[in-house]
Amino acid sequence: MRNTNESSLTGFILLGFSDHPRLQKALFVVILILYLLTILGNTIIILVSRLEPKLHMPMYFFLSHLSFLDLCFTSSVIPQLLVNLWEPMKTITYGGCAVQLYVSHALGSTECVLLVVMSYDHYVAVCRPLHYTVLMHPHLCMILASMAWLSGVATTLVQSTLTLQLPFCGHHQVDHFICEVPVLIKLSCIDTTFNEAELFVASILFLIVPVSFILVSYGYIAQAVLQIKSTTGRQKAFGTCSSHLMVVLIFYGTIIFMYLQPAKSRSKDQGKFISLFYTVVTPMLNPLIYTLRNKEFKGVLKKVLGNILGVNFT
Repeated sequence: MRNTNESSLTGFILLGFSDHPRLQKALFVVILILYLLTILGNTIIILVSRLEPKLHMPMYFFLSHLSFLDLCFTSSVIPQLLVNLWEPMKTITYGGCAVQLYVSHALGSTECVLLVVMSYDHYVAVCRPLHYTVLMHPHLCMILASMAWLSGVATTLVQSTLTLQLPFCGHHQVDHFICEVPVLIKLSCIDTTFNEAELFVASILFLIVPVSFILVSYGYIAQAVLQIKSTTGRQKAFGTCSSHLMVVLIFYGTIIFMYLQPAKSRSKDQGKFISLFYTVVTPMLNPLIYTLRNKEFKGVLKKVLGNILGVNFT
């Protein structure tokens, strides 16, 4: 029993990229820059979507939630990662690891569901344009967003709790830079067949099912777009939806690779860099993809910045 509870008393050591000491300082600089860009880009999306009445529509309502999710998710992971990259001591308390596990898992699961909601919004906008305002009314948008958040909270309460109940028998060296479910299950000293099965089922529900739904919805969207006679209208529809589809491919692709690929089929460094991609890079890319490929948002952003700075952008 003493060995079982030792990790809860001493905490964990996040080994991270300690096998590559020369790489750590370079990673610190790169990740710090990406983190600052993530904060800036997602904050701009939230503020502009709130300040500009023209953007008070379902698409930007859900986009604001996505930006807020990315802000919270990166802030639950990156500060600890930066400390570990800079400091020789790479420890995290048991409580800190538990908080990071609960929060990051809840936010990641919420984003999985929110991206499905956003694909449904795009489906209605393209395939049912005449009924869009009736179908996507504010009350329904609030319900869909609440369902995404509640599903994320529910899955982390189950999955993270089951993971933290595992005995680690004094094993406190986590060969990763974040407290994630797969790496903590691997750290346990008992048979984890049940936990692995539960993780597999949760991955199917929050990864495979959403991706399948999104791909089906975009199949209908593609059919509807190809029937648009106006070239301008067709380009606008493709531009609006392609940005969301790009986010989906980047986000789900990296997480599916991490959670559904057998651990023995990938190297430990490969898993770390894949995790680094969806915890650091993807949240930074989201605002860039949605703003640079969206003429409407770019126009509104210029207007808002012009009003704030007193400059007329043409």
